Amino acid sequence: MADPRIPIDLRAASQRIFGTPRGRVLYFLLGALVLVVVAYGFCTVYVRPNELGVKQVIVGSTKGILPEVYFPGVHWVSPGTERMYLFPTDIQLFNLTNDASERGKAEQTFRPALNIQTSEGYTVTVDVSVAFRIEDPYRVITVAGPGKLYEESLVFPRAEQILRKRLGELDAEQFYDVKLRTKTVQTALDDLNTELLPSGVRVVQVFVRRYAYDARYQQAIEQRKIQDQTVFKNQAEAELATATAEKDRIAAVGAASVKVELARGEGEKKKLEAEADLYTRKRHAAGELAVQLAEAEGTRLENAALQGVGAENLVGLKMADVLKGTRIIIVPTDGESGTNPLDLKSALKRFDVKE
Repeated sequence: MADPRIPIDLRAASQRIFGTPRGRVLYFLLGALVLVVVAYGFCTVYVRPNELGVKQVIVGSTKGILPEVYFPGVHWVSPGTERMYLFPTDIQLFNLTNDASERGKAEQTFRPALNIQTSEGYTVTVDVSVAFRIEDPYRVITVAGPGKLYEESLVFPRAEQILRKRLGELDAEQFYDVKLRTKTVQTALDDLNTELLPSGVRVVQVFVRRYAYDARYQQAIEQRKIQDQTVFKNQAEAELATATAEKDRIAAVGAASVKVELARGEGEKKKLEAEADLYTRKRHAAGELAVQLAEAEGTRLENAALQGVGAENLVGLKMADVLKGTRIIIVPTDGESGTNPLDLKSALKRFDVKE
């Protein structure tokens, strides 16, 4: 019997479509497509690029957590007998802070700042950020359980415990020492990885972002630091005065040394000039003496030559040279001193020229 609620024309149209062989094939394809969509929705799980999956078998001989890790992609999960747990692989941040403005970020996890009891008994409030990521989701789920249980059972308690221990080894003033504080934080990081790596979690970095002392101790340590800085300033000024005095002394000694060296150089210069002048005078006197001796020797030799044989002839020649060029000469020709120029023998005799 036909359903009176279905219009006659719609029922007839459906009979015309699905009553034929081609219609039945189309009906089968539509049913298969619906089945595939339902199976995809209920029997597959999509693991995103920043996730890893771990499968749990609920019913069967392999009941329990499977050690296989499922990487990004679409994976088959039998409905009712299997379940896929997803874990993020990107870096997560765990903050310990009392700053209300930071608590407004819902994607991050916050807890109160750490109150560190230092080695000398003072309290220091420290803001810390712990960056970590999941490396092995199978270990995480077998140790801590599914979902975010790894935060509450692994990361948070271990981080608070180890940070309190390591930072508590410092005294209050050592928090100002960057190198020592950084070394202590690195030790805490190593301790955290020693505790958490077997559970599949790696701590990437620990940041000590802010630290504050008890108000009274803060004021006392600030006054102490001011006093220390004043002492350092006075020491620096005293060292500066000492260095300035030493510099002036060295400059004065250098100036005196320069003057002494200049005076010594001037004395050496004058000494060399005097020695040069004395040497010049000696050489000049020796030269003049040699010339005069040579001239005297020449004169002596000339005189000796004039005293030798033939000197009378030389005298005659000299007298002839005296008379050379003379055109007219008047001499007496009579008397005792008369001269006959034609009488050569008497002329030679008068000039003492020997034959």
